[in-house]
Amino acid sequence: MTVVKSLRGIVYVKRRPKQYKAAGMPYSVGGNRGGVLAMYPGDYPLTSQQLKIKEAAKACGIKKGMSKADLMNKMKDCIPSKF
Repeated sequence: MTVVKSLRGIVYVKRRPKQYKAAGMPYSVGGNRGGVLAMYPGDYPLTSQQLKIKEAAKACGIKKGMSKADLMNKMKDCIPSKF
């Protein structure tokens, strides 16, 4: 028996496919009993272009949920000065 502690958010239990009875088959097919411990995928590294845009957006105050007019003004006025 394996005891896993404090891995919430990193590891999750995936259920295996259930067995089913196919039409015309005298026995159940597919699937296995139990579950599988799986890890969530990690973050991918950012490319150099993505890093530049991320830094420029942070310096200009561009954030999620801002209005389209504010975003367009900041993209027009602030972003070109960072390059």
